[in-house]
Amino acid sequence: MDDIFWLTIQSVFGAMMRIFFIMLIAGFLVRKKIITSVQVSALSKITVYVLLPSLVFSNNVIGFKPEDDPNWWVLPLLGAGMTLVGLGFAAIMYLPDWKKNKDMLPMSSMQNAAYLVLPIVQILYPEKFTAFALYVFLYVIGANPIIWSIGKVLNASGQKDAVGFKATDFLTPPLIVNILSILIVLLSVQRFVPDLVLDSAQMLGEATIPVATFILGATLGGISFRKWPTLANILRVLSVKYLILPVITILAVYYFEIYKTNSLLADFLVIQSAAAPATAIILQVKTYGGNEQKIGSMMLITYMVCLVALPLWMAFWKSLVA
Repeated sequence: MDDIFWLTIQSVFGAMMRIFFIMLIAGFLVRKKIITSVQVSALSKITVYVLLPSLVFSNNVIGFKPEDDPNWWVLPLLGAGMTLVGLGFAAIMYLPDWKKNKDMLPMSSMQNAAYLVLPIVQILYPEKFTAFALYVFLYVIGANPIIWSIGKVLNASGQKDAVGFKATDFLTPPLIVNILSILIVLLSVQRFVPDLVLDSAQMLGEATIPVATFILGATLGGISFRKWPTLANILRVLSVKYLILPVITILAVYYFEIYKTNSLLADFLVIQSAAAPATAIILQVKTYGGNEQKIGSMMLITYMVCLVALPLWMAFWKSLVA
């Protein structure tokens, strides 16, 4: 238990410090007006409309091989399921003031399933990293469509001039490319995609993670530290993100004895349940609008809490199944 706890806190801390270091640099550049918020917003649009779709397309077309595992569809369902369960509990929490706090629901339920999780598992399970990376990839296939449709609409609802939504509001480039690329693979027509297209998409996609991390850092570093979310909002977000979701996940994994049939998958699900919110939330706010101060300050709080919550839940889980 002690080894797992300290290994987890070391890996989480390392991953988080990268974000905080970039936050300090990006925040300094924004505060000194060397880089303006307008330029960060433009960079966000480039990421959402070009870089992220390229990453999704190249990863899916090149890396998605359903023929290698007939049960591949289970992970996308789990990714979608965990996200929707979190959304459901967050919606219940916010019933009293739903209209003014819809943008808190994605923060409560949509986790950083790849960019934060991968560095963690690389340290915790170096000999099983390839299998873990495949789990992450398949999990994201299920979670991403929800993040880039429902999540985008809820985050944009925080704009002062938000007036409902249209069906087309759910459509975003990452969502469209995600669905299109999966269909290409399932229909076995990926061989008709020119190498030039794949190579170009892969090259652009490689810039997504560092650029998205910079945007996250610039947004968090540029927020006012004099304005913080209300205590009620903090408690509701943290309770869903770091209490309800991990407890439900651990109960389900334990009840169905997944830890006996596939211990790696069980550990993976527990880690996902207690991961910090998705970087995509910040990208959406910068690209489509939203309450940047409210979401940015809440994001900062959740990332700080993750530093303790994730190691604690992993230590508890490992002691439970020991």
